[in-house]
Amino acid sequence: MMEAIFECCAGLDFHQETVVTCVLSSPLDQRPRAEIRTFGTMTDELLELGEWLTELGCTHVAMESTGVYWKPVWNVLEAFDLELLLANAHHIKNLPGRKTVMKDAD
Repeated sequence: MMEAIFECCAGLDFHQETVVTCVLSSPLDQRPRAEIRTFGTMTDELLELGEWLTELGCTHVAMESTGVYWKPVWNVLEAFDLELLLANAHHIKNLPGRKTVMKDAD
């Protein structure tokens, strides 16, 4: 297992009508607890996502730069006190045998 560097962070997986969100949280010296939720892509639903992440104490949010689906999510989440990280999917998680929507978000 990798060493934790954030007490609460999230990974987002985008689709045309949904954003699957996996939040990992725990004290740094404990195994993280995962919580997965799916949100819609309308502005009010993305605002709900930002509020949920903030309520959980999430500090960092990572998302893949594939396609264009990340852009409106980024624009809405910029209004929240979150460190947004945009990464090339091939650099962060291009592992064979792990392709599922839920696993992409974590």
